Amino acid sequence: MLRQCSYDVKVKVVIHPQAEDLKLARVLHALSDPVRLQLVRMLATEGDLPCSALCLGRPKSSMSHHFKTMIDAGLLRVEIAGNTHVNNLRFDDLESRFPGLIPAVLKAAESTDRTR
Repeated sequence: MLRQCSYDVKVKVVIHPQAEDLKLARVLHALSDPVRLQLVRMLATEGDLPCSALCLGRPKSSMSHHFKTMIDAGLLRVEIAGNTHVNNLRFDDLESRFPGLIPAVLKAAESTDRTR
């Protein structure tokens, strides 16, 4: 969503759902995609990362779709600093709403990867 500022510069505003509005079905849907699951694993392990560090060699349009799905589900919070979008996993919000979900999903994904 673009908002016009008084000095005529366009500023991108990212709308994040409130923690109490997070829906389990949307979170699980977002986590069901292998690319998005890998992004969550990277953010859980490495902390806040810019989009450029999370591109995974995929087209920008595909990654934009994944980021939007994750933001809408409440998995990510994006902070914009100039041209850089810094992504962080909303672990505390997710943990308060769905206790143990993210650690359980990450553990299950890790054990699945080891059996392949």
